[in-house]
Order: sequence, then structure tokens, then C-alpha cells
Amino acid sequence: MKLNKILDNVNSLEKNSFLKIIDNIISNKPKNHKEIEKILSENNNNLKSIDNINITKVFNLITDEFSEIIKQEFVDTSSQLDILIDIIIKDGRNLIKEDWFANLYDKEIKSLKNKTGALIKQLESDKSEINNNRKRDYLIYKACVNTAYFNDNVSNRDTKITNDELSILLTLSNELKLSQEEIKLINYIVIPPVKLQIDKVINDLKVIGLIFYSKKNRQVYVADEVVKVLREIRNKQVADKFYRRFLKLLREPQVNVVCRNHNIDTKLPLEEKISNIINEGILFSNLLSNELHKEGITLTEKKKFVNEIWEKGLEMSVSLKGTTLEEKIANLISYFDEIEKDEKIGISIDGYGQLLSDLNETYPELNQLVRAEFEMQDEFVLKSEYLLDYNIKPRDILDIIENKELLEFCKKYDLKQRGNPVLNILDGYKDSENLFIENYVNIGFRDLNSLKENGIIIKEANLGLKFEEVTKNIFEKLGFVVDEDLKKKLNTKKNQIDIVLNLGEEGLIIIECKTVKESGYNKFSSVTRQMKSYIDLATGNGHNVVKSLLVAPDFSDDFVNDCDLDFELNLSLITASSLLKILGAFKVSKHKQFPYQLLMKDVLIKEDRIIKAINKK
Repeated sequence: MKLNKILDNVNSLEKNSFLKIIDNIISNKPKNHKEIEKILSENNNNLKSIDNINITKVFNLITDEFSEIIKQEFVDTSSQLDILIDIIIKDGRNLIKEDWFANLYDKEIKSLKNKTGALIKQLESDKSEINNNRKRDYLIYKACVNTAYFNDNVSNRDTKITNDELSILLTLSNELKLSQEEIKLINYIVIPPVKLQIDKVINDLKVIGLIFYSKKNRQVYVADEVVKVLREIRNKQVADKFYRRFLKLLREPQVNVVCRNHNIDTKLPLEEKISNIINEGILFSNLLSNELHKEGITLTEKKKFVNEIWEKGLEMSVSLKGTTLEEKIANLISYFDEIEKDEKIGISIDGYGQLLSDLNETYPELNQLVRAEFEMQDEFVLKSEYLLDYNIKPRDILDIIENKELLEFCKKYDLKQRGNPVLNILDGYKDSENLFIENYVNIGFRDLNSLKENGIIIKEANLGLKFEEVTKNIFEKLGFVVDEDLKKKLNTKKNQIDIVLNLGEEGLIIIECKTVKESGYNKFSSVTRQMKSYIDLATGNGHNVVKSLLVAPDFSDDFVNDCDLDFELNLSLITASSLLKILGAFKVSKHKQFPYQLLMKDVLIKEDRIIKAINKK
């Protein structure tokens, strides 16, 4: 769940710890302090008084400093921060009820004790299943953790691992190529975990800004933006769902090579081996560069392998950028990162809902499979809006279903069966109307590449008409009467109005739509001549024009200033992204008809003000 949405769901008291941390970072002049000061100066320089969208913007500017604060907390070895972070950064953990969090924590502590006990036996046994070289690595790291923690006893001080000692241990673990899970197990062999009360766990995480907690609903919230920071701290370069997507592209012998490197039973079913590799926390870049290759593989062969995964496995039409292996891996990671940040889901939300319904009918066990995969508490989870709150998209659901079942599904619903079944299913559930709305901004910017990536094939010459068509659709969804008949009566060969909104006795709103390739629409003189002629046309036919609107993907500062000075035109400007956000807020509001008066005030319409107004009870 996005940070601004969580902030909408918690009260001012429940935000305090998080805002205090941000405030402390701001007071120490972070690297982006000028951008932060600009946001604050527009909002009375008071962090607590700014809206949730701007709080999110400020947080995104201080993530590096926030990360450093969290890293300092690892010095407290009793905090169990690694255990707790590993719980909350897993897919599907954005929303956790307190009792379910307690259950997950209890399960993790029990699992950790069982695993450390088993590892101790292996390390002490002469007939260990761990190969000698790996056993030596474990024992070296364990000895160093032991020294770092207990050397304070010599000076009669409290035992702890200092920042300097922690940095040395991190360097050592990297050199020994230990996974996050191996590091965690060895650390807790030296310093056994003590189970804490869940209220202490929640309070500790809340105080350092990692979670929000609603006492009324007994609900833990974890923001997507915070999860991203925590994954970086825990060296999780890609989300588990993308790690799984990648591992499923490998041949089983390659998976087995990784398993042998990290003491994972190669006799397990493939799905279990993949899950164990993900849970190990093996660095994704290290897996690609070293872990899954047999000895003797050349650098050229490794680069070829990564290219093939990109082009054939992920079915990319453009080559993977990068000259060196490291650059190629970094660009692959960036690709997954962009997918994670992208709020678009590949198909429309309505299409997602229909897909879940059909999958549930075909595979009644799917609900339980999804619940188990993402460890969800609720009984029935196959609901599109619900899953999207957990940042679980259609592709993530299809990725956990076996290939043969996906092929059967394609056959049952008469979907394309040749090629990748996941992509064929997604293509079959595209709802074109909603998909165009979700890609409204890309249409406005005439961004053919982004449209193609999101499954929309359209000629550049048709983008202007499509932008106008989608704008009409959005205003209809806002409850307006888009009067095509009146528009036809008013239009002449010389003057062609794009959209007429008929408010009945109140009058008309006339709308002009403009697409633009570069950022910032700036043709003020030509558009004002157009709009004035449209208004004259309507008034000359006995109609009262209460407002004129110009919709474009962006406007230059000069355009906005010129518009502000033109008192005759009564023209307001609205960007495509603002209109889209207003539609999103309207859908969940109590209104059946959008109050058009909200469009009358601003020169450049501010969606924040309108969203706040329509959400007001």
C-alpha cells in the first residue's frame, strides 16, 4: 500500500513517530533540503500541516538518510531487527492484523530456533552434510561474530556489536558469499533470539518509522516506499515475486547448483527448491554472476546467458543494455524495480477481477494457494482491489500457477495457446476501455513506447482523437452529460469543439484537448483564439458557457501565467494526470455526480484540493 494511502487511514497521533523522524532528518539539512524547503514553504513550513501527498514527496527525498538511521538500529543486537524486517518486506505484508503479525512472528522465531539447532548439529558433526569448504566458511564467520559480541566482557562492559565491528562482519559475509539467511542463522547461534511480546515488537517498529499501527483497528500498515528502503538494507535487490519469476526460467540443473552452494536439499520438488532459494536471501546479482554457474564458465558465456534470459525468458523485444556483466545485471534489476514502482497492472482492474473469478472457478484450490504463498489471514483473497492493496498484480498470481494448468486454462477459455501462457492470458483479459483510461497520460504525451509496453498498439496519427475519446469517457464516469448531439449542431467547418458538457439550466462547459510530445504545453495565443471562437459560437446560439477547460498532459509555467492574466476567457487548465487522480477519488466518494463548481476556482486546477473536497463527509 502506498504511503499517502496509509496516511489517509491513520490518525494524527498514529503518524507522530514517522513525522518526528522525518522532521529530525530535515533539521539536519539532508542532501535534497532545497527541494524539501520548497514543498514546506508552500505549506507554512510545518510538516504536520501539509497534506499526505506532500508528506510522501518529502519522504521520497530523504530515503538515503532514513536508511542510515535504520542501519544504526542494527547495533542493538536485542532488537531482532533483521527478523522483523524479513517478515514485513515479504510480498503481501503491506497490511497485517495484530494477531496475524503475532502469528507470523511466533512462527519465525520457532523456525529460527529449529534451523539454528539443526545447523549447530551439522557444524559439530564429523559426518556433516555441509561440504568442508562451506563448513569452514560458517565456522570462520561464527568465530568472528562471537569475538565481536563477547569481547566487551574483557573490559567489563555490556556486550554489543559496534558499528565498526558490524561493518567488518558485513565485509566478511560478502567475501564468504553468505546468504542473508546463513548470516542470520549464525548470528542467532551466537546470540540466541528471545521471543518478545507483540506489543513491544509493534511499538519498536513504529518508533523507528518502519510501520504504522491503528489501535482502533488493531492493524499494522507497511508502506511500499518503506519496504523499498528495507529491501535495500537487507540486500534484497528484487522483490520475492520477481526472484521467483526469474528462477522459473532456469533449468533444474542450474537451480541445483545454487542449492548445493547453500546447503539446500536437491531432492526436493522444484517449487520447494525455488522457495528455499528465495528465502535464503541470496543476493540476486551474485546469483546471476556466480551462484548458478558451474566452474569453468567464461565471462562471455555468462553475458550470453543473461542476454538469453532477457530476450527469450522475459520475451523482451529490445536488447539488454550494458557492456559488462555487472552493467547487464544492474539493468535487469532496474527493470524489475521499474515494474515494482509502476502502478499500472498490465490489464484493467475490471479485467483483473474477471480473471480472478475465472481462475477461481477453474481452480478452486487457487484461493488457498495464494493465501499460503503470501501468508494472508483473510479467508477469501481473490479480489482485485484487495490484492492491489497488497501490491499483488495479475502477473504475480499467474506466476504461482503451474505451467500445465495455465495451458489448460487457455484451452478452456479459448485463449491463444502458442507461446507464453502467462502473456496469452493477460492479453485475453485486457479491458480496452479501462486500459486506455489507465494509460491516459501516456496517450497525452504521445508516448508510443510506453503504450506498446502496456499492450496498446495505436498509430501516432490517431493519438489526438484517442486522447479526446478517453477524456470524454472520463467526464462521463464523473457523471457529466457529454452532449454529442449539441456539439454537432454547434460545430462548423471552421470551428470544431472537442467536448461539450451540458449542465442543463446551469449552462455548458466547453473542453479542448491537446496532446504534446515534449513536456509543457505552451501555445497560449493559438489555443486562446480557438477557445474564444468556441465560446462565441455557443453564446451566439443562445447558450450560456459557464466555463472553458483545456486538458493536456502538461503546461509550461509561461502558459499558466498567461492564462492567469486573461480575464475574458474564464479558462482553467487541467493536466491528464490530475484528471485521472480526480476520477480515482470520485469512484470511492459518496458523490454520484461530480460537483462542477470545484472546477471553477483555479487557473491550473489542483487535484489535491478537489480530492480533499469530494472526500469530505
